[in-house]
Amino acid sequence: MSTKNKKSGAKGTKGDILLEMKDIVIDGYSDERWHEIVKGVDLTLRRGEVMGLIGESGAGKSTLGLAAMGFVKPGCRLTSGSIDFDGVDLMNAPESKKRQLWGSRIAYVAQSAAASFNPAHRLIEQTVESAVGHAVREESEAKVDARELYASLQLPDPDNIGDRYPHQVSGGQLQRVMTAMAMSPRPDLIIFDEPTTALDVTTQVEVLVAMREIVERFNTAAIYITHDLAVVAQMADFIKVLRYGEEVEEAETRKMLTEPKMPYTKSLWSVRALEKPEVKGDDIVISIKGVDAAYGGAVKVLHDVNIDVPRGSTVAVVGESGSGKSTTARVITGLLPPVKGEVLFNGEALPNALKDRNKDQLRRIQMIYQSADTAMNPRQTVAEIISRPLQFYHDMSSKQREARLVELMKMIELDETFLDRLPNELSGGQKQRICIARALAADPDVIICDEVTSALDQIVQEGILKLLLRLQKEFNITYLFITHDIAVVTAISDEIVVMFQGEVVEQGLKSEILSPPYPDYTQLLLSSVPEMDPDWLTQLTDARSA
Repeated sequence: MSTKNKKSGAKGTKGDILLEMKDIVIDGYSDERWHEIVKGVDLTLRRGEVMGLIGESGAGKSTLGLAAMGFVKPGCRLTSGSIDFDGVDLMNAPESKKRQLWGSRIAYVAQSAAASFNPAHRLIEQTVESAVGHAVREESEAKVDARELYASLQLPDPDNIGDRYPHQVSGGQLQRVMTAMAMSPRPDLIIFDEPTTALDVTTQVEVLVAMREIVERFNTAAIYITHDLAVVAQMADFIKVLRYGEEVEEAETRKMLTEPKMPYTKSLWSVRALEKPEVKGDDIVISIKGVDAAYGGAVKVLHDVNIDVPRGSTVAVVGESGSGKSTTARVITGLLPPVKGEVLFNGEALPNALKDRNKDQLRRIQMIYQSADTAMNPRQTVAEIISRPLQFYHDMSSKQREARLVELMKMIELDETFLDRLPNELSGGQKQRICIARALAADPDVIICDEVTSALDQIVQEGILKLLLRLQKEFNITYLFITHDIAVVTAISDEIVVMFQGEVVEQGLKSEILSPPYPDYTQLLLSSVPEMDPDWLTQLTDARSA
């Protein structure tokens, strides 16, 4: 794109064809049969170019992106077509040859950082593993380079953060470390698979800038898979739209944004017009009173947090990664007992620790986690996963459970045939909907939603938000909605709580918080929301550096 001012790198000549995929057909196995999930798609990528792949959950974006590496997930098979990566035939290359390329010349940045790291090893050890293992550079040199990458990706304390373990950093920080890990061997091609969905808007801006600069500096080609149209507008030179495994259309980014040809593409551009009229509630179901919290009794994470959540309403909690949003949720659920203060439910203090709460107290407050990948047992079927709360809280007979499972699947807009599937047979959006069904199975009063729509494309996301609003209206469910997506906040919230460095800096009705004049930190959050303009990121960074 003309605004990017891309630089030539040392590897190859900018503009040379690096990857050519022709008539790719990929089958997936489900319901005891093989069926096509990618149907004759072509993709050509030149050195230094970024191709954006967009479409609904299940469109085949991630499957096609992985196929660019000559790889398919278990339960899938490359049926026909050709994949040429810089003269290497990846369709017919032996596994040993492909493994030489993976992690050295071709890198992959996954959607779920939490599921991609070994919890027993320090971050810097994992960051340099590919570069050292493929003899790109010596370990000491690789670690120096890793710290430089950490700094370029705006990670805090870049000289020392690599000494931490995965559980000792936030989800957004872990996602940036994974990007550094992919860049460490200086690959020719990077597959970015929803790499910023876990990031708050301010961190996302920093990471997008860093990723774009790194891609430009090293003349790296990239496939950028996302459901966020505004994000892909900042990253991609070209956009390819997929639906049901087929290509809908492809065009240069500016042309695609201003002149989409196909009705389906136009429908993607028009979603997210949902906005719930706010309701002021006075009947407080959850009240957080003067809470301080810390991990391991060391550095304090929450500082005198006070939040009231009215019954039947949606309170959105927003703030940067590390601001204390998810920690607040852990205190409410009893997963992290507070150092000071208390949590009241219906006016009565809840026991601080989860183990001290009775079954009814546990049932009434449920939580849906950010990462569906790590929230489900990979060896259990969907039916087993959702049945657990039905057995634990409601003591249903097998026939009652079967009937309730069908009802819950309808509520989340999935067919009951999904009940026999394992998590690895589901798309990211489908996994999150299963987690929503599991929370609903307990029949709770309050559901804490921790970034539950971050993995969903706009069309599915809109459907989920409408579903949540309908359930709230029908059953008077209360939501505490943790999110970094201001569009989601606008769509679903009644009240907004803004957090920064473990403190509540602003709280009030949606109309009050989203109306100027804004406090400085709220202004920063709102100005960091990407727009459907390819020049937005450049203009924002120029304005902030002026």
